[in-house]
Amino acid sequence: MRNRLPELRRERRWSQETLASMLGVSRQTVISIEKGRFDPSLPLAFQIAGVFDLTIEDIFTPDAA
Repeated sequence: MRNRLPELRRERRWSQETLASMLGVSRQTVISIEKGRFDPSLPLAFQIAGVFDLTIEDIFTPDAA
C-alpha cells in the first residue's frame, strides 16, 4: 500500500515524533508506515485520517495489482 503520509506531515511541519505522539504510537511505527514496510490496522488508519482531517482514501492507496 502506498501513502501520502510524509507529504502530508511535511505540509504541516510535523516531525515524525510529533505525529507519533498524536497517534499514540512509536516514531518507528510512523517511519515504517511512511516507507511502506508496515500497513496500519484499520483503527490506526482511521486515526491517521482523523488527525489530517482527510479520508483514508485520501492518504492510502492500494498497490497496483
